[in-house]
Amino acid sequence: MRTPHALLATTVSAAALAAAVVAPAPVSAADAVPPPGTYYVQSAVTGLNAADRSGAVEQHRPRGDEDRQQWNLRADGTLESADSPGTCLGRTGDLARTVPCASPDARWEIGPAGADRFTLAVPGTGHRLTVAPKPSGANHPAPLAVGTGTGDLAGWYLTPADPVTRAAPPWERRTLDQVTFLTAHNAYANGVDGGFAPPFIDLFPNQNRGIDRQLADGVRGFMMDVHQTPDGAILCHNSCTLVRRPVALWVGLQRMVDFLRARPDQFVTVFLEDYVDPGVLRAELARVQGLSEVLYRPDRTGVRENGWPAMGELAAAGQRLLIFTDRSRAADRAAGLTRDTFGVMYQREWTVENHWSMGPGVGTSDWSCYSRWYDAGTNIPLTRTEPGFRPLFVMNHFRDAAVASTAGTDNAKLADRARRFCQPAARKKPTYLAVDRYDLGDPASAVTALNTYVLP
Repeated sequence: MRTPHALLATTVSAAALAAAVVAPAPVSAADAVPPPGTYYVQSAVTGLNAADRSGAVEQHRPRGDEDRQQWNLRADGTLESADSPGTCLGRTGDLARTVPCASPDARWEIGPAGADRFTLAVPGTGHRLTVAPKPSGANHPAPLAVGTGTGDLAGWYLTPADPVTRAAPPWERRTLDQVTFLTAHNAYANGVDGGFAPPFIDLFPNQNRGIDRQLADGVRGFMMDVHQTPDGAILCHNSCTLVRRPVALWVGLQRMVDFLRARPDQFVTVFLEDYVDPGVLRAELARVQGLSEVLYRPDRTGVRENGWPAMGELAAAGQRLLIFTDRSRAADRAAGLTRDTFGVMYQREWTVENHWSMGPGVGTSDWSCYSRWYDAGTNIPLTRTEPGFRPLFVMNHFRDAAVASTAGTDNAKLADRARRFCQPAARKKPTYLAVDRYDLGDPASAVTALNTYVLP
């Protein structure tokens, strides 16, 4: 059976593979105390990491081995800074601080809190390391506290900096969340099928090849903005008024359905940045011939209770096109028609996703990896899991503007960011690696490397 990336002529370096398979052993919920090793102390509420900031311990956006976020758990229950030997995560009064490791204020009693979570308690007291409660209309404060907090605020993941992995099973036995797919950001904005309003398509196309070529090259995830016009649902960005060659959504989807009908071993996912009324979207999908034959409905197959199916099961059932919308169920319910009734899944119910931009098209970049949906009104951490269900992880790796030289450089660093920053931040492998200009910097090699192993 050919894999979705069989058309990508890529080579995985021995160093990249070796970096993926290292100790310490993974933490399980049954462990009273995790084994000694290097960990991130990661909030169960926000997914952010405890970091040493000039002696104060704060929750920061995950930055891998940067920003003083790694802690060496020792057999005596102390957490020594990986950057400052002899300095440990501790407390001063009701504030988390770094203190000398020999200090009694550096000792913690680490105990299980369920669902692979732990509490860090002050020995002999009811006080624990906690995230401060969230003020109304704001995020949780950065400084970490030591107090009588209970529940999720006092729950922590001890995420191994370098988790043990195992070789990926054969393709047909891998579950959907064990696979990584090359994904094109603004896949339609390519100057071949359609694009932005001039002159932006000429200056900064997100992609350089049309949808048909993207499919042939092994792209299996497609991010597309869809707007409503008097003619229906159109693929465009911000405004459809000046697009030189507007493309109807159904035309783009028809290409994918035709591809899947000719290639019964393949799987494709579409992410809609969706500005269309649900009734209009339903009518647009009804124009796609053969869509019902390949549409995958995780809401009807027990995924939330039993986890994601294997790729072989999906192929055998013919269910090989998954469509997400970024719209909210609540808004659609108020309008009287929810999109999942005609097969479009609400993305926030099935995935987690990191922040969409690494910064401007040139200059400095932000490589931290944190939830796109962590703000004053929403809190869906990258670490979210449910009993029996692990959300798919959408890893965005692009900037505000798709400058070709920058995209090529960024894409060449994709595997490193995925391994050091985003995989530990989400405690799961990326399912979708979303990039601009997938033809530059060989992002397919990162996809191939990630598909060689699975996490526990």
